[in-house]
This record gives sequence, structure tokens and C-alpha cells, in this order.
Amino acid sequence: MTTTQQIKHLYARAGFGLSPDEWESTKTASLSDALERLFAPNQIQVLQAPQVTQISRDMSGKQKKEARILQRKSLNKQKAAWIDRLANPKENALLERMSLFWHGHFACISRRPKLAVQQINTIRQHALGSFRHLLLAIAKDAAMIRFLNNQQNRKESPNENFAREVLELFTIGRGNYTEQDIKEAARAFTGWSSNNQGEFVFRKWAHDEGEKTFFGKTGNWNGDDIIDLILGRKETALFLTRKVYRYFVNPKVDEDRVYQLAKSFYQSNYNIGNLMRQIFESEWFYAPENVGVKIKSPIDLMAGIIRTLDAEFPAPAPLMRLQRLLGQELFNPPNVAGWKGDQSWIDHATLMMRLNMANHFVSLSRKEQGKHRKEAVQEMMSEMQQENFSEEGKVYITFEPIVKALANKTADEIFEELIAYLLLAKPSLSRSEVEKFALKNSRSQYIQSMMLRLMSLPEYQMC
Repeated sequence: MTTTQQIKHLYARAGFGLSPDEWESTKTASLSDALERLFAPNQIQVLQAPQVTQISRDMSGKQKKEARILQRKSLNKQKAAWIDRLANPKENALLERMSLFWHGHFACISRRPKLAVQQINTIRQHALGSFRHLLLAIAKDAAMIRFLNNQQNRKESPNENFAREVLELFTIGRGNYTEQDIKEAARAFTGWSSNNQGEFVFRKWAHDEGEKTFFGKTGNWNGDDIIDLILGRKETALFLTRKVYRYFVNPKVDEDRVYQLAKSFYQSNYNIGNLMRQIFESEWFYAPENVGVKIKSPIDLMAGIIRTLDAEFPAPAPLMRLQRLLGQELFNPPNVAGWKGDQSWIDHATLMMRLNMANHFVSLSRKEQGKHRKEAVQEMMSEMQQENFSEEGKVYITFEPIVKALANKTADEIFEELIAYLLLAKPSLSRSEVEKFALKNSRSQYIQSMMLRLMSLPEYQMC
């Protein structure tokens, strides 16, 4: 595997692929330089929480309906803004990738735009830092508190939802705790609440001050204590590392490697950045068995295509529709367990949409004289054919960087360069088979059509 191929694999997993300009720069870069760019410290730019009128009891039915519509539109704008960050070469690729990973790990549904944005800003702040700080921040996050009903967790009637998910999904995993541990942890988190402004509030009057026995240890534990006791168990490091390995390395877990990574993760006091660096610096991360074996999630696929085509969406409508149709809508996981991932991303309903996504973006883009390629839309599936050509359905793209990079290449070289850039494995089709679908009116059209054809192959669905 060449250095350029290693960097491409690294950025497919640690980010969302490479833009044409980034791809050109890899040809003179070293792997160590590419790694350092990923881990370079940078100022975290938070998403701005929208100011939307909150629904209150004194509103009329009509006012509540109008407020819900405004909240939904505002949240859609936030979803589009985040995808834009994922696809933007100017953003820190690893930080955004880690934020998306933890967003799926701490799966939470929030209909209030302010709380949803507030939570992802919190995740971004701790995404590569201390897992303890991240977990504690999530435990005090208003969106999570409300989603898992910790608002109703009081000493007279403990609500176990949050405590159960902390143990089962967020930290140590099934088989490493008892039902009694859940009950005692719930008591420790009583009184952890939030106010109408989305701020954490500790309601002392609702907190259970009695002794609790958790993991066999007895004390007047509070929520911070429970988190520390959970992190004190090596099984927690193993559970988290195994999930990281599945997501970033291979769905088929090498338990020996996971054990070694978990040991270091535990000894580092759960330093997430150290864990990720250890993975990306290892030789086995770049081994053939770990390359091109993961199915891109819908968000991965969208962000990668947007980055490749330098796509710009004036309005969020097309991206929102694709997220819903393909089964991964930001800020709206299917349940508290998050998205299943891997094979679940593809079925008969989503496959053709995924294969045609790049062509779909082009079909919505403006062409010469401001015209749209309406004929291309006819090839899309019925859901996509419903897009209109108002500003709500437009996307602006450019092939200029890739056309410029291939200016002096022969047809054979163009084919090989595009494969090297777009795919992690050789395509099942030969150049002549791909070329059947190419436009040859100009060099630019030839490159564009060859590129789109390769992006519609099954191999492009893998990273």
C-alpha cells in the first residue's frame, strides 16, 4: 500500500474523504504529516443555537402548531449546517468524525433546536478529550436529561431510564451490572434536572441522600460518584474500545487488538485522543483486511460526495429528504441504541438511491445558461423525482478542480487516476465498460461523466 493510499484510507475513516485539492496534496505528503494535521489543535467553532419561540401552556392550539413548524424548520437548518461542516475541508476532519461517532453513541432525540445544537456543541468540545468529562457533560445535558426522563427522577419515585442506558449503552455494557445496580444508580442521579433555558439544575430537594450500594461498594453516592465507579471498571474501557474498533477499523473485531487498545485506554484515564492516535499510527490499521470493508453510512456518503463535488445547498430540503429516505437523520436516531450501522444501511429500498446520489446532486445543479438537467431526474427513483427546481431543490457543484488536475492525462491515465481518487478497491468494470456511459463532447464532459459513473458503482459505497 503506497503512502497516498494510506492517507486516503486514513481520511476515509478519520474524516469524510478528500476533496480534489486535498487529494493532490497527498501525493507529496507523508503519512506522519497527514496524521499531525488530523490531531492539530484548533479552536472549536460551535454551531450557533437558534432562537426559536418555545411552546408554552398558555399558547392556543394554532400558536403551538405554528411554533412546532418553526422549530422543525430551524432544526432542519441545523442538520444541513452540520453536514456542511462534515464536508468542509477547512474544518478539522477528525473532530467532526469523532463528534458524529459520539452523536451515535449518546443517541438522543430532541425536537428543540436549541437543545439539539447545545448537545452537539458539548460533544464537539470533549470529542477527543477525556471520556469522563464527556460522559459527565452528557449526563448534565438538557436534551439527554429530557430524552431519558431524568427530569422525573426523584427520591420518592426514582426513574431508571437514564441510569439503565448509562450502564447498558454508554459505558460498560450488558452482563457487567445487575438490576440492583441500575436501581442504586438511579437513586444517585435523582435531582439531576434542567430548566427552561436548557441549563443543568441540581434540585437538592429531589435528591436521595441515603446510602447506596453500587458494584458492591456502599456510600452516599451521587451521579459523579457513579460515573467514577463505572470508569473504574476495566470492562468499561473494553466495551468502549470494542465499539470504536467496529466503527473506525473493522466490523469484524480482533479481540486481541481490542484488549491491548483497551488496556492503554484505561491506563490513560480514558484519553480519547490517545486511543485514536494509537489506532491510526498502527501498521495493522492499513492492512488489506481493514481497507474498503466498511459500508459508508448515509451521512458519510453525503458528506463525501459534497466534499468531492464542492457542493453547496442554498436550502436544506434535498439533504433532509435524503437523510429521511436513507435512514440516518442527524439529531433523530431511531432509538436510544442509535443506528445499527454496517449491513443495516443497505436494503432494496435504499440501494438505488445510494448508487445514484452523485448523479442526483448533478441533476439538481445548474448547468450552462442556468438550465437544469431535467432528463437526468427521470432516471432517479420516484422519491427523488418529486424534487422541484425551485431554490429549495437546487445544489451548486463544480468539477473544475478535478478537471484541472487531469488536464494533461491520457484516457487510460484519467481512468486510473479517478479510480485511485474515488475507490479503495479496483472496480469490477473495465475502462471500456465504464466508458460506455461517458460523454465525449469535450474533455471536461468526459472526465465528469467517467467520475459520476465510478461514483455510482458498488465499490464507492465502501470505505
